[in-house]
Amino acid sequence: MIKCLYDLKMKQKLFIGAALLLLLAIIAVMSYDLFFKNVNNVENQYEYNIKNLKKVDTNLLCYHESFQIKPNASKLYGISIDKRDNIYVTADDKVFHYNRNGDSINSFKIDGKAGCIATGSKGELYLGFKDHLEIWDSSGKLITKWDRIPGLPFITCVAVDDSSVFIADAGNKIVHRYNFKGQLINQIGKKDPNKGIPGFFIPSPYFDVLIGHQNEIWAVNTGRHEFESYTKDGELISMFKKTSMTVDGFSGCCNPTNIAMLSDGSFVTSEKGIERVKIHSANGDFKCVVASSDQFIEGTTGLDLAVDSKDRIFVLDPGKGMIRIFKKK
Repeated sequence: MIKCLYDLKMKQKLFIGAALLLLLAIIAVMSYDLFFKNVNNVENQYEYNIKNLKKVDTNLLCYHESFQIKPNASKLYGISIDKRDNIYVTADDKVFHYNRNGDSINSFKIDGKAGCIATGSKGELYLGFKDHLEIWDSSGKLITKWDRIPGLPFITCVAVDDSSVFIADAGNKIVHRYNFKGQLINQIGKKDPNKGIPGFFIPSPYFDVLIGHQNEIWAVNTGRHEFESYTKDGELISMFKKTSMTVDGFSGCCNPTNIAMLSDGSFVTSEKGIERVKIHSANGDFKCVVASSDQFIEGTTGLDLAVDSKDRIFVLDPGKGMIRIFKKK
């Protein structure tokens, strides 16, 4: 009887000892994984990887790069082209002026950073600073400076027609319409469920606006990947949404960041996250790629766009510090 009890206790000790050794082995393996293993050499199956999404079938490329313009500046902000195909660029604390061939005409200094620029019918330049707008002539003379926009303004785009100035304000999440005296006429895009207006969802300072060929106002609701058109008085005309992880749509927190319009009403679009420039038809259908991600430095943002009378596409590339001109193949 005594021997049986002794054998039982020995078995229990052996079992406990083996269990402790197993537990110590598990802890050692976990500690190695957590603290010593080189995680850089191990693929994380849960990591969000967009490298494959950046690859583009070369058959989708419909434009080729023809030449570049490189301003003598450290940081590029905005681009605009007038009716004579003159090119204007804001960079650092200056405005650079080029002819249609990219030859320099002049440059002039301004007081601060103008994040965006538009050209008027008489050649005047509308410069959007963070909280106000200034009007200059092409020789570098300040014509007028408008009052600061109330609230928390962050001007990201300016568009001008024969009667109004439209300012996209990412801070206040609205499009302001002014007359040429700087007086507010109305606002566009304010949330109104009764009229089907969702309101602008702008998570970051990328918010573009343009005037369409039928005098409609197009604005990009970047947080929703949505294009919205309005009358000048703010009545919603139409909208379409293109959310997709593939090349035919837009993804991320706020895309497309910038838009321009070709002569046939198609949209030229640029993105951040997946750095590329594309063309979508007037109803939003994907058409082709102008420039793929491998043509940009990774992480490039602020790819402002402009189109001239020949449908050449001008891409302001802050990463490479140049304006890149693309022609249809």
